[in-house]
Amino acid sequence: MPDEPVELLPDPSAELTRAFEVIRATRMDGVPILNPRLAVEAVGFREWNGNWLGALVTPWFINLVVMPRDPAAWRSAPERENVHYPFPTGIFPFIAAVEPGLGEYHACSLFSPVLEFADQDTARETARVAVEGLFDAPKPDDKPAGVQGAETMSRRDFLRGASSAYKP
Repeated sequence: MPDEPVELLPDPSAELTRAFEVIRATRMDGVPILNPRLAVEAVGFREWNGNWLGALVTPWFINLVVMPRDPAAWRSAPERENVHYPFPTGIFPFIAAVEPGLGEYHACSLFSPVLEFADQDTARETARVAVEGLFDAPKPDDKPAGVQGAETMSRRDFLRGASSAYKP
């Protein structure tokens, strides 16, 4: 008997944006760390290792986000636990979260708060470059002699090298 076809989940960009627009209008309303020049926007979501990977820009943070695409491939974790994902640029810790109406997702904070961003275009470009930068494999001569394999990289070091769009 053939295996049952796997039901893949669609790109979560619209659903993620809607959920965080509700959070912005309710839980975050009046919070002083909000950047009034920014809006909620899902950026650059793509299929990656059976999941969806992209970034989320909000008036209070920019995060990398992993969400399920193939439920069988999803690495569920208890809320607030770290899930480490290996990329060509290093291993990054993502925090498991659950949002009603959205379900479980994993987030890696890039910027919080985001008061230094002058406009949505700059925030969007920074998010886009961060997602693309995850896949920029280091060249052999980028590593000191004797260093082998993927290494954990801090978000700050990652963004210093990957985000030319961000200008403090």
